[in-house]
Amino acid sequence: MSLKAGIVGLPNVGKSTLFNAITKKNILAANYPFATIDPNVGVVTVPDKRLEFLENLYIPNNLVPTTFEFTDIAGLVKGASKGEGLGNKFLSHIREVDAIVEVVRCFKDENIIHVEGDVDPIRDIEIINLELILADLEIIENRIEKIAKKAETTKDKEALKEVETLEKAKEALQKNQALRLVPFEEEEKLILKPFNFITLKPLIYVANILEDDIVLGENEYTKKVCEFAKNEQAGVIVMCAKIESQLAELEESEKVAFLKDLGINASGLDRLIFATYDLLGLETFFTVGKDEVRAWTFKKGTNAKKCAGLIHSDIERGFIKAEIMKFNDLEQLKDEKKVQEAGKLYLEGKDYIMQDGDIVYFRFNV
Repeated sequence: MSLKAGIVGLPNVGKSTLFNAITKKNILAANYPFATIDPNVGVVTVPDKRLEFLENLYIPNNLVPTTFEFTDIAGLVKGASKGEGLGNKFLSHIREVDAIVEVVRCFKDENIIHVEGDVDPIRDIEIINLELILADLEIIENRIEKIAKKAETTKDKEALKEVETLEKAKEALQKNQALRLVPFEEEEKLILKPFNFITLKPLIYVANILEDDIVLGENEYTKKVCEFAKNEQAGVIVMCAKIESQLAELEESEKVAFLKDLGINASGLDRLIFATYDLLGLETFFTVGKDEVRAWTFKKGTNAKKCAGLIHSDIERGFIKAEIMKFNDLEQLKDEKKVQEAGKLYLEGKDYIMQDGDIVYFRFNV
């Protein structure tokens, strides 16, 4: 299940520094706009202590954690929707992601140029968000212009419904409202889905701060971002991208010690990964054995048969039953046989809704 989160923001806000930390890659991170020209994609492992337990229990030949992609998209500037900077190209890359991570500069540093001249996180957010709105609006207006007259002439129900839905979306965007905040009906969501509208994607803000603010975890700028995000029903992760890039170079034991010295429990990067995973409505089930212990990503609310298809289409097609153990039960009893003897091995049908932490063996026949 390939899932992507795109990192966006104005130039020089810390996007590439954050991306370096995420992927442990040394991509170009320079003090000028457009240092990142082509989108950089890195695969991110979702930290999961449950995998450590399962690895120690089964001692498998292969261990596969659950992952998704972060894409670092070059800095947008005012006028990007009209092609300013390298705007149109970058906006097209944003359409390809599942969720947006918007990095906001929440620190002063005379040595790092701000593309707008001074530090004002709310202004920066509004610049980015307006460009995303204008980009979606252009697509809607072009589509309405193309089909409205024909829909009215033919009275085709599907075409008329599409025009009605697009007009509803257009009205919201003209009021500077992101489409994710509009209460669309299910039928309307299906109509909008093929367009990959940017403002329909879930969004989380990363408030990038200096090392001096890391212990307190906030400053005058981050407070403004949190208040703004609350009104948008968006999340905020406060972190120092520079420290995260340093943490990424350390071994796990050194990382724990470093965090302890800083007086914090978890790195900003881990919190961002968890938050993005949750933002996308994702959960994890496991398959286990001597050959392989593996974590699988699925959307909340997915049934057992559909989850079987994540492993292989043949397993979904020939689905019979799913044998389910709960991770907490296995962790407590430390043995599959004891789980079964305790009556905690469940046989579920195709409509069973998979739960986070399920350990599953799919019975199938093709």
